[in-house]
Amino acid sequence: MPATEKNLLTDLLGCLEVPFTPGYSARQFDSMSFRSLFGFQQLLKSYGMESRGFRFAAKEDMAQLPLPFVAETRLGPVVVSGISSGTVTYITEGVTETMPAEKFLNDCSGVALAVKTDEKACEPDYRTHRMNMIMVKLRNIGIVVGVAALLIYCFVAHRIWASWSTVAVMLLDMAGLVLCYMLVQKSLDIHTKAADKVCKVLQEGGCDTILKTSASKFFGIFGWSEVGFAYFSVSLITLLVFPEWTGCLALCNLCCLPFTLWSIWYQRFRAHAWCTLCVSVQCTLWLLFFCYLGGGWLDSIFPLQIQFFVLGVSYVTVLLILNRILPYFHPSRGDAPDQTL
Repeated sequence: MPATEKNLLTDLLGCLEVPFTPGYSARQFDSMSFRSLFGFQQLLKSYGMESRGFRFAAKEDMAQLPLPFVAETRLGPVVVSGISSGTVTYITEGVTETMPAEKFLNDCSGVALAVKTDEKACEPDYRTHRMNMIMVKLRNIGIVVGVAALLIYCFVAHRIWASWSTVAVMLLDMAGLVLCYMLVQKSLDIHTKAADKVCKVLQEGGCDTILKTSASKFFGIFGWSEVGFAYFSVSLITLLVFPEWTGCLALCNLCCLPFTLWSIWYQRFRAHAWCTLCVSVQCTLWLLFFCYLGGGWLDSIFPLQIQFFVLGVSYVTVLLILNRILPYFHPSRGDAPDQTL
C-alpha cells in the first residue's frame, strides 16, 4: 500500500528541520517492524537521532520536556510543538492544531518521547533520495510542458481558435477530463483535497455513496468514471488532431445524453444521494451539446461516416485499456505504484 507523505515521522523531522525527502521517509515509517514508540525510536536511530521514552504519573509534567516531543494520545501519537498560556500546539499528519492544555492532557496516556538531534542528523542516503526527487519533479514538469506545447500547436495549426464552438468544446472536454480524473481517483480510494472539496458542494459524502453502489459500474465491470475519462480524453484528442471529425464528435455526444437523464434520476430517486462530480460531468455533457448545436455541427452528422465508427472503436479501446491498468493503482495492492511519482 502506498504510504501517505504526512505521518508522525515526517511531522517530527519537519519540526526539527532534519533534512529528509517525504516519499522515502513516509515509506520507512509505513514499513516499521514494530508499530509502537519503541519501533519509532529504532527508526529515529537510522536518522542519527537519539530519543528517550517517559511515562508521567502527573501528565502536566510533560511540559518539562524540550520541544518538540512526541506524546501518545487516545487518537495516536502526535508531535507537540508548543505549550503556552494554557494551550497546546501539536502536529498530526502535517496539520498543525491547537487544544486547551486541560483537554489535551485528558486525551494523553502520559507516555511521551523526548528527541535529541544535532546538525549531523539526516535521512540515510539523503543526497541520493533528494536527487531522485528532483528528477521526478523535472520529469513531471517535462510531461506538463510537452502536453501543453502539443496542445498549443494543435490549437493554432488546426485552427481550433477560428470558431467559438470548437474553443468551447475543447475547454469543456478538458473540464470533463479533470472531473472524471477526480472520479477515477475516488473510485480507487485515492482521496485528494480538491476532489473532497468539490464533493461537499451538493452533499457531504455523496460522491463516495454513489461510487459504492452497483449502478456505478457499467455491466458490473466498467466504472462510469472510466467511461467518462475514456470519452473526454478521446474526444479532446480527436478535436485537436482531426478537427474535421467534429460532426462525428457531436453525434457521439448526442448518444451520451440519455445516460445523463438516467444518472440524475438514479441519484434522486434510487440512491437518494448526490454526487457533485457526477452531476458536474452530466452538466458538462449538456453544455457540450449546446456548443455543438450552436456551432452547427449537428447539421452534418448524417449520413453516417466511417469516422463515427472509428471513434466508437477508439472509445471502447481506451476504456478497455483503462479498465485493465487502473486496478494496479489501487492502494490495496502491495505492488501499486508510488502515488508521489
